[in-house]
Amino acid sequence: MRVLGVDPGLTRCGVGVVEGVAGRPLTMLGVGVVRTAADADIGVRLVGIERGIEEWLDRFEPELVAVERVFAQHNVRTVMGTAQASAVAMLCASRRGIPVALHTPSEVKAAVTGSGRADKAQVGAMVTRLLRLSAPPKPADAADALALAICHIWRAPAQNRLQQAVAQNRLQQAVARHQAAQQQASAPQQATTPHQASAVKGRTR
Repeated sequence: MRVLGVDPGLTRCGVGVVEGVAGRPLTMLGVGVVRTAADADIGVRLVGIERGIEEWLDRFEPELVAVERVFAQHNVRTVMGTAQASAVAMLCASRRGIPVALHTPSEVKAAVTGSGRADKAQVGAMVTRLLRLSAPPKPADAADALALAICHIWRAPAQNRLQQAVAQNRLQQAVARHQAAQQQASAPQQATTPHQASAVKGRTR
């Protein structure tokens, strides 16, 4: 599986491509940052992020794009910019028919380091170790993008099993409802005797 991880941000949008399967060594194919000028118009910045992500999609042709799920922060301006960059990444992938997966920061940290409260230095160190790199990717946004890709590759088998179990359960419920409806439809209607009809008629008067 080849996954493009995207750590969304307006000024620095981390991107990283990882290839492999769960349980086996993973390989980094590329890592970098899509940058935009902080003093540029928001529309221009979003177009710049779009072009940057499109270039990565053209170059590496990933099977899936993993994006960090936006969560509430005290700085509303920061979370808005993150959400806008995240939307651009999802749009670029969806326009090409590439599936998109969202992972929270705590999910990524837990998958890569074993702790959902790990700091950026710990995440960078584990990414370096897992991908057998000579040094942690810089800046931290790039390391976070690789961590997103690693997280999805490792979590995908479990998620697929869960989705299959849910689908199987829904199928069983649908079959049970269908069988119950058929039994009810095929059940013989109870005949009404003249005495019963007279009693019913009497009660309705």
